[in-house]
Amino acid sequence: MGRPAGRKIYAHAKLRRLRRERGMNQVELARALGLSTSYLNQIEHSRRPLTAPVLLRIAEVFGVDPEFFSEAGEERLATDLRAALLDEACAIPGPGPVPQEELADVARDHPEVARALVALHQRYRDVSERVVALASPEDTAGLLPAEPHDEVRDFFYAHHNHFAALEAQAERTAEALDLGRVGRAAQTLTGHLWTWHGIKVLQAGPERSADARRFDADSGVLLLSPWLGEGQRAFQLATQLALLEHGPLLAGAVDAADLSSPQARGLARIGLANYFAGALLMPYTLFHATAERLRYDIELLQARFGVGFETVCHRLSTLQRTGNRGVPFSFLRADRAGNISKRQSATDFHFSRLGGTCPLWTVYEAFSSPGRVLTQVAEMPDGKKYFWIARTVTRGGFGHHAPRAEFAVALGCELRHAPRLVYAEGIALHDPRATTPIGLGCRICERQDCAQRARPPAGGILAVDPDLRTHVPYPVIADR
Repeated sequence: MGRPAGRKIYAHAKLRRLRRERGMNQVELARALGLSTSYLNQIEHSRRPLTAPVLLRIAEVFGVDPEFFSEAGEERLATDLRAALLDEACAIPGPGPVPQEELADVARDHPEVARALVALHQRYRDVSERVVALASPEDTAGLLPAEPHDEVRDFFYAHHNHFAALEAQAERTAEALDLGRVGRAAQTLTGHLWTWHGIKVLQAGPERSADARRFDADSGVLLLSPWLGEGQRAFQLATQLALLEHGPLLAGAVDAADLSSPQARGLARIGLANYFAGALLMPYTLFHATAERLRYDIELLQARFGVGFETVCHRLSTLQRTGNRGVPFSFLRADRAGNISKRQSATDFHFSRLGGTCPLWTVYEAFSSPGRVLTQVAEMPDGKKYFWIARTVTRGGFGHHAPRAEFAVALGCELRHAPRLVYAEGIALHDPRATTPIGLGCRICERQDCAQRARPPAGGILAVDPDLRTHVPYPVIADR
């Protein structure tokens, strides 16, 4: 289950929910588990933790994975709830922010209430942004009820960036097409599209280079940019194959998401097709075994599977197959201005949607060292520590007038997983002096000693003293 040794598991709310969903009373469940009714009652009232044998027996009886009882989902939810309640627009009267322990209790014992509060806060933020836009006539064109990209990111986040059905189908397809040979994927996929779909793959002229891929169903022609590398060509071909051959599979996943607009559903379908493409070029079992053997060395994985640095990073964040999990990574891509254009997570790491993210995060330092892999041990305000790696990637750049885009991509995992990574070699992982305190973003970060702060901290009264100049911006004098 991947927990630190000695940590007790209290899962009374989840156990009660499973029992009630199956229409069982305590006596019936106790008999099925081989426990006394009084013992089960104590578990359901959080007076006894789940032991390993009982946990495995519960998983067997209810047909769930033991990871169902992982606290990661509760920690995610507690972090989302904390971010919502720290937003100054939702300030709650009282002596200060709601204690983290109380938020954890709500997320564990009343998860549906917590999710409702988070959703209510997000709807409030969406409405507020629309009001601001409506106040400026030039900004009203094309105004949508919600941001489709954010909705789709939340969809992937809720699935821990893992879709088992797509993984299984992609692995079967990769085996059938024999895609294991390095450097042959694009050629193999080109032949398959012609043989089975009558689609001719052509190279577009330089004047059409802005389109990486353009498919004309009427003519049966798929145009690919002449500037694509071999791995990029393979990825675009694999994406088109997913759209052509596995439409019902993609549509089923989209329909289950209950997205609010045609734009969001369309983006989700594209995102899932891209997911399938990555899983096809890097089949789960082979890729996971190789990643473990190479200790998650991204550049070596690039060479083995013939794809780019960012593509490998994204794929590493999806390795959450039941019974064969990889390191649970969070993955993101950001630009110099701090805009996060991709964010996926198999962990409880929280990406702030309220204002900017923390400037002390190594993902932004990567821009000062282009092409180098940087590492960081980062500590969140709640004391959780993560190990991050980050590097810049460049897109475009062919021809003097061609547009170029530079991003930083980053992978992070809980510190306890860091020894599995080649990048942690020689780093004093548990030395406090090697740890960088970061936050969720200045808008909701309660750290009061950060010299990089751009906005006042939550939970304090701003100190205004003309005779005092501190090195910490926005000092506070007392809790509210």
